Amino acid sequence: MDGRRARWPRMLAAALLLVGAGAQAEPLTLAVARGPVSLLVYVAEARGYFRQEGLDLQLRDCNSGRDCHRMLSEGRADVATAAELVVALSAPTRPDHAIIATLSASSQQIKLVARRRVGGWKPADLHGRRIGTVGGTSAQYYLHRWMVFHGLEPSDVKLVLLPPDGIVEALRRGDIDAAAIWEPQASTVLADGAVELPTPRVYTQYFNLVAARATLAARERELAQLLRALLQAQRFVAEAPGRAADVLVDRLNLEPKAALALLREHDYRVRLDQALLSTMSSQQRWAAIEGLIDAAAARRGGAVYEAVEPGPLRKLQPDAVTVVR
Repeated sequence: MDGRRARWPRMLAAALLLVGAGAQAEPLTLAVARGPVSLLVYVAEARGYFRQEGLDLQLRDCNSGRDCHRMLSEGRADVATAAELVVALSAPTRPDHAIIATLSASSQQIKLVARRRVGGWKPADLHGRRIGTVGGTSAQYYLHRWMVFHGLEPSDVKLVLLPPDGIVEALRRGDIDAAAIWEPQASTVLADGAVELPTPRVYTQYFNLVAARATLAARERELAQLLRALLQAQRFVAEAPGRAADVLVDRLNLEPKAALALLREHDYRVRLDQALLSTMSSQQRWAAIEGLIDAAAARRGGAVYEAVEPGPLRKLQPDAVTVVR
């Protein structure tokens, strides 16, 4: 009897080790927004960089960065890809999330497209027109910046908020006259015969990796593996853009010429720039005016600076981090 009692502590310790090993064996789950913004993830997967790093990674596709961020918030993903606006809006209420790297930046990722008409479109022609976009996203923020640039007031147009997968069909049916939408949806409607309105550099979108702070603490090694694989992908895109465009062809079902054009519209560098924080601060002020976040939270502003965690990337690539808190 005493011998059996003596074995219990050893058996319990062995069981706990097995449980711990099982927990570590769980794959890291990354929610990936569909689009050219996610090229580095696509390349790292296609080239086997995640496997080379020894990372067990599970990718989950989503229609937008907002959907990916929702998966992160609901515990269905450990890491998500999302535009900076999604994090700027959630920062006051979700201090447990942080951007750990930007994967792409572009002032052309979001476009204003319109149904074809005789004589074309000029900005003033949008007066009284129905413009569709996805509410509470970088597309809506882009539309705001575009209208300010061209001297249009919100009351000058009829804003129609739609889900990401509803924009294309709404434009085809004529339910809306124009749409502010990201790629590759913009290319889809342009291929259908829509036209693109002039796109000045009114907004640069930063597309990022976002992680829960609990994940930062518990899975530091795996996040480092993830970042190293993406840095490898960055080098591949820079050295072989044509082959990288082929990855977009496969993933997004694009024509080769269109894929290469989209690739050239993005800056695919893994980094954290100070401009990211400035953009997020501006977005919080806009969101407060629009009633998307609490005005007091926007005035405090500190949540934006806490929503970026440079530590993991700085350890691997110090010169890729220029954010200053």
